[in-house]
Amino acid sequence: MKKIRVAIIGFGFMGKTHAKNILNSDLMELCAIVDSRIGSANQVSGNMDTGEIPPEKLAGIHKYDSLERCFEEESPDAAFVCVHTLSHCDIAMKALKYGLHVFIEKPFVLKVEEGEALIAEAKRRNRTLYVGHVVRFMPAYVKLNELYGSGVYGKLKFVSATRFSGVPNWGEWDKLRKDFGSSGGALFDLVIHDIDFLRYMLGMPDGIESKTMPGILSNHDYVSAFWRYNDKDVFVKIEGGLNFHSRFPFEATFKASFEKASVVWSSSAGLEMKIADNDRLQTVVLGDANEGYTVEDEEFATRIINHEAPASMAESALDTVRLCHRHIDGAP
Repeated sequence: MKKIRVAIIGFGFMGKTHAKNILNSDLMELCAIVDSRIGSANQVSGNMDTGEIPPEKLAGIHKYDSLERCFEEESPDAAFVCVHTLSHCDIAMKALKYGLHVFIEKPFVLKVEEGEALIAEAKRRNRTLYVGHVVRFMPAYVKLNELYGSGVYGKLKFVSATRFSGVPNWGEWDKLRKDFGSSGGALFDLVIHDIDFLRYMLGMPDGIESKTMPGILSNHDYVSAFWRYNDKDVFVKIEGGLNFHSRFPFEATFKASFEKASVVWSSSAGLEMKIADNDRLQTVVLGDANEGYTVEDEEFATRIINHEAPASMAESALDTVRLCHRHIDGAP
């Protein structure tokens, strides 16, 4: 089977993460990288170290500082868009109009109308449009979703998800402090992970009580929210932010209480999930969280090969963007 030829646009932390997966994929091959700062190929940054790429693996990959020239000379089948959020719509639209399948890193967009335009273009050209909400595929969250879906411990009564980090100071984040609000802040760049996952697992909430606090990146660099469902007797709490100093260690957690057992997980001990009932505490061994990046990349390729609904993942991601806005507006 012929591999899907992929160009990566933006070679920061996420671009390098996807490049590593593509280089190891049986379904895709990396044909080009587009980035004006291509000399930083082995710089490690981000909340999670997904591993460096050996320089020899990148030696034969063509590198461009022009998007159009890359598309014209390489004729890729797909593009991974891993640039600043404000550039997502413009670059993804250009890629779709060139006839490419497109993977966009989260957040999909900040403006709902931009997401709607991209989805319409993908459907018009019958091209896969995919958004990288990786938490859906990380082993701990996959396991929680399985426990919820199977009903093995009865109904879910309570779930709390938290996600905190120091203010990022790698890459271009210092510039984004000056361009206040342009990244979407903690709500759209960090807490969106838990908002997306819990919406994916439980569905769209009927009501939200949300409080936000400004920071140095946006007016919503801290979020605390409670969700209400009319048809589910479940209490949902989400909290997170970028309101700590830069060297503060990243941590994501969730706690869930079912009728028959309680579940807890933290990224600080990421390979283990604890499940407790009234008689015993058991440890469930999990895979590494980085596996999620591989799974989502392979799913993107599989959707292309199988000619699946071109924009279904993007439509789901746009619902998450709409839900994030409800946390700002305080809508019921």
